[in-house]
Amino acid sequence: MYALIMAGGAGSRFWPKSRMKTPKHLLSIVNEKTMLENTINRVESIIEPQNCYIVTNKEQKEKILKNVKAVNSENILEEPVARNTAAAIGYGAVKLLTRDKDAVMVVLPADHYIKNVQKFIRTINKAVEYCKKDPESLVTIGIEPTHPETGYGYIQTGKEISKGVREVKSFAEKPNFDTAVRFVNSGEFLWNSGIFIWRADTIMENIKKYIPDLYDSLTEIKKILQSGKSQNSLDRIYSEMRSISIDYGVMESALNVKVLSGDFGWSDVGSWLEIYKLKEKDDKRNVVECERFISIDTEGCLISSDSKDKLIACIGLRDFSVIDTKDSLLITPLSRSQDVKDIVEKLKIVKHNDLL
Repeated sequence: MYALIMAGGAGSRFWPKSRMKTPKHLLSIVNEKTMLENTINRVESIIEPQNCYIVTNKEQKEKILKNVKAVNSENILEEPVARNTAAAIGYGAVKLLTRDKDAVMVVLPADHYIKNVQKFIRTINKAVEYCKKDPESLVTIGIEPTHPETGYGYIQTGKEISKGVREVKSFAEKPNFDTAVRFVNSGEFLWNSGIFIWRADTIMENIKKYIPDLYDSLTEIKKILQSGKSQNSLDRIYSEMRSISIDYGVMESALNVKVLSGDFGWSDVGSWLEIYKLKEKDDKRNVVECERFISIDTEGCLISSDSKDKLIACIGLRDFSVIDTKDSLLITPLSRSQDVKDIVEKLKIVKHNDLL
């Protein structure tokens, strides 16, 4: 069993703390360890460090090497350019197949929070066992929804075919609020966690079937990995590959997709609102993470500052986030946390690259 950890994004909804060079998965958010360290530690009881692979990019590779010393440097796969999750997962699959033709992959995002690790491990083990019984299956983990969330994709479940394992009827993109309410009330839908379990050769066969041009490129990359050709050859092929997600490119079309329901306290920690929900509050329902803070009539807020000297003072705020870094200050209602990604897009348009 192998872990393939996806650690290439910056986490645009977590700006201004998360940047390309200091992405969300390399920040200490829920405890003293980085999110990536927590992800590796979470599976260490079933997957040894030498069987953990990390897919990342040029900007982040060196910091990842310093952060996760337990993982072999040759297991950190550097994407020459970002080409979405289908390419990253395919790259990981061909790398594993050069080592183990029977490799079973557990694909994990690097920046998720899991409260109950023991329940999580039991769910992963159950998914791996099912893959061994049904080697042509593509298994994903769905999360029991606790509320109508518009920031997650959804998985519509079908009939139970094995204890705890269901067929997948469909995948749904992030819905509007009314649709999310309908999904949750139906009892048929789970949140899409982005966690997958499958044989490496099985996902490659499905990429071949549904994204044949990508498969051809990955086959060339496999030859490069086996022959030891120059990095330039890999860079050229990768830059020409199509950018497409594994969900859209494969999972929405594949026939043998199964889902296990997960109830282990999951969060993708994808916004400041999610951080607020996870953190301990004071008697005013505030989460305060700064050295110097005073307030008047301020409740339900997330206050965070990197400065040890700067005083943060708030008057009359309700349900806001105030995020202060060395070079940026974000102030937004917690209810609009998903819109922070739009600020990042504006920064790109006005070419404030130093803030990305």
